Amino acid sequence: MKKWMNRLSSLGLFPKLFLVMVVSIVLVSVLILWTTIHMSTNLFTDTFSITNSKVLSQIKTNFESFNDAVAAVTNNVAQSGAIRGFLSEGDADSISMAKSFYNMRETMNRVQTITESYEVGITIVGINGRSYSTNRAHLQMSVDELKQEPITIQAAESPSRLIIDDFHNETDTGKLQMISATKALTDRMRSRIYGTLYVTMREDAFRQFYTSFTSRGNDVVIMNEKGEIVSSNREDWIGTTQQELLSYAQEMNGSPSKNINARVMGQDSIILSEYLPFYRFYLVNVVDKELAMGQLIDMKTVALICAAIVVGALILVFLITSQITKSLRRLVKQMSNITKSDLDNYIPVSGSYESKQLGHAYNYMLDELHDYVDQLVQTQRDQRNAELAALQSQINPHFLYNTLASVKVLVQQGNKDRAAETINALIGLLQNTISNVSETVTVEQEVENLRNYVFINHVRYGGRIKAAFYVAPDCNHYHVPKLVIQPFIENAFFHGFIKKETGTIHVLVSRAGESLICEIMDNGDGIEGLNMGETLPNPKNNRQLFSGIGIRNVHDRIELLYGAPYGVTIMSNVGEGTRVTVTLPLITN
Repeated sequence: MKKWMNRLSSLGLFPKLFLVMVVSIVLVSVLILWTTIHMSTNLFTDTFSITNSKVLSQIKTNFESFNDAVAAVTNNVAQSGAIRGFLSEGDADSISMAKSFYNMRETMNRVQTITESYEVGITIVGINGRSYSTNRAHLQMSVDELKQEPITIQAAESPSRLIIDDFHNETDTGKLQMISATKALTDRMRSRIYGTLYVTMREDAFRQFYTSFTSRGNDVVIMNEKGEIVSSNREDWIGTTQQELLSYAQEMNGSPSKNINARVMGQDSIILSEYLPFYRFYLVNVVDKELAMGQLIDMKTVALICAAIVVGALILVFLITSQITKSLRRLVKQMSNITKSDLDNYIPVSGSYESKQLGHAYNYMLDELHDYVDQLVQTQRDQRNAELAALQSQINPHFLYNTLASVKVLVQQGNKDRAAETINALIGLLQNTISNVSETVTVEQEVENLRNYVFINHVRYGGRIKAAFYVAPDCNHYHVPKLVIQPFIENAFFHGFIKKETGTIHVLVSRAGESLICEIMDNGDGIEGLNMGETLPNPKNNRQLFSGIGIRNVHDRIELLYGAPYGVTIMSNVGEGTRVTVTLPLITN
């Protein structure tokens, strides 16, 4: 990505303008095409939803009619004394049994006329082991096998309900998918179940309720409350479990939403659903969106038209842009021949009015740059000198007073050697901070300056705070700006050991790649309110301010001299100590 951005930034004006126009035209064309398709899709979806909602209502009406027929069969069978006697009475003489069978069959023949418009089989099974079926092909099972079927068990557990579900019937030609309405026959007087009624229909016959409303890409699914597909015009879907489709159907049940757009069964689809409470089935309409939209919009023709418009617009833009930028490109070519570091290469003024104005402006800019560069060089020189003078003048006068007072006490005590050492340390300290006019000193000189400062503090306050210096041998000759480490030593002495009475300050100087790393670490109180890794402490917190030369002064000075990669960072833990890291470039002169 970065490589392509670099290439793009190096292009000329004409290629950039042309590229922008290309992208703009293509983007506008794509957006218009997308908007058109999106609006068409929304219109199609809304129209389709209204139409198919009516279709689903019609299919639901068909199922209701069949349910009414099944309910009528159930009521007639349940109220028939002949059927109840046939299914519940014990063995008797042959004449009585024949009479009972005759009466039952006559009743069943009358009941069968209720469902004559449907391809159904009506089967009854009694507790006495007797059974009868109007169509033996529908239930090729023994009485014992039927009693073990889940639909029979469910009917016995809920005798007041009509249980509708699917099951597999083993036939001579293989498994046959069936839909059964099952009802336990109950003797209300004795409160006992005397038999079971099965109204069965082949799944392919069950499709008659909705097949005429389906088409390629417009499919209907009948799903139970477990997510199992019990019937569909798509035979490959029958028997599968689709929990995701079930969740969409449940979401739409009782919801004002007319449809849902989702990806189910590997295709982007529009889903409509109706709940059939008497069946406890979900009637789901699944429409293949891609197939339906393909019939609505000829994408190939639309794409060809858009491509032709884009190509024509690009040719026109190319011709116009090339003519407009011709004189500018000639001027840019002349300007690009100028050496970057030479401000005396003025360009000849020629070409169109705009190009001439740019040429005059460019030559005038060169004149202004001459004056600006001269002023800038002088300003930076004055700023550096003023900063150094300011730093050198920031020696705390109280430090001098207290040091001289300490020397006086040593003399009065007769400790002349100690007094002389203190005076020598003070002289060395003043030489490095005041008399030396150079902006940088060697690491060796800076460390010596720090040793003098520490020695004076030990004379004044005692040796409860130790100081240790560790300088890599290959770092002594590098140069550092004056007074970049001393402020942190001062801070450690006067602010780092308020709660703790004793401690140690470690100064480490080492090299890391092309940088000089100066670290000042102490095991004192730490700085409150300073987050780990924070670059600078909050200047509003007085506990975090340094005496003498401030940390902000040091940090800003380093950035001014060497740039943003260099400066000061602080890490501190309360009660554990503080680590200050000063990062500088490697300077050898």
